[in-house]
Amino acid sequence: MTIVAARRYRNGKVLEADALAVSAAATGKDFDWIGLVEPTAAELADLAARYHLHPLAVEDALTPRLQPKAEAYGAQLFVIARTAAQDKHDELSYGQTAIFVGAGFIITVRLGSPRAHSDLREQLEARAERLSEGPDFVLHALLDFIVAGYDPLLDKLEQTAETMEDGAIDSFPEQMHIRRIFRLRRILRRLEGTAGRMEEMAGKLAQLEQPAIDARARPYFRDVYDHARRVVSRVHSLLDTLGNIMEVASLLEQSRQGAITRQLAAWAAILAVPTAIAGIYGMNFTFMPEIAWRYGYFTVLGGIGLICGLLFWRFRRIGWV
Repeated sequence: MTIVAARRYRNGKVLEADALAVSAAATGKDFDWIGLVEPTAAELADLAARYHLHPLAVEDALTPRLQPKAEAYGAQLFVIARTAAQDKHDELSYGQTAIFVGAGFIITVRLGSPRAHSDLREQLEARAERLSEGPDFVLHALLDFIVAGYDPLLDKLEQTAETMEDGAIDSFPEQMHIRRIFRLRRILRRLEGTAGRMEEMAGKLAQLEQPAIDARARPYFRDVYDHARRVVSRVHSLLDTLGNIMEVASLLEQSRQGAITRQLAAWAAILAVPTAIAGIYGMNFTFMPEIAWRYGYFTVLGGIGLICGLLFWRFRRIGWV
């Protein structure tokens, strides 16, 4: 069985460690919190019959890679959230957590998500006043837990971007680094879309009246909305940083190439003087007055040296050589 926890709570305290072993449904302020991981259709069907879950919501809960959303089915609320984790290749892998919320129960279904809810459950059980508020406050805690999971990933990505930014100032990035920059941009674009939809979903829960969510719980969902919005803002900042890295590196490379071009142009101009003069005297005309002059050779060499020296001084003064 893929049910990792099924507890019934009363006034924030554990009433039953195995809520499914109790035939009677939760009543009053009692509620069940059931967590499943990678359930089969048959296993979820049993819970659907027990808690009268909508078949469309059950179908979505078993379908991976859905986008975050919040939908009402009668007196029940169905929420899909996306989790993110970094693998050993620095890629982000995404999981899905489907949440059913109704009067007297909250059910979570995790698909492809390595982040268990056991620590969160222990934290809430240690704060009976929060847990006693009911399933809607547990829903807030779950969504806040999921959105908070984006922050460590962004911290690592920001460190990587800062390292790339420092390296780009020194020299133009190599092809391997350029490929890494574009890979990071692709990763961030996908994270931007996921976090943006989480922001929209949290805003919907905070602003619109939803079944199974008390009006007192809405301010807590605004907190999730603000957190998701900060994540989106950080992603935008990282995307701008990566774009600036390429822009600055390109400008530095253009400046370096321009300096090389100026140096080549300066030396070409200097070498053009002896080339032109030597070309004139290399035409072998019979009647050239300078050929019969005894000091003509030394005068020409001196003139070449003087002109080349003046050109070198000039180019050196303006920083071309």
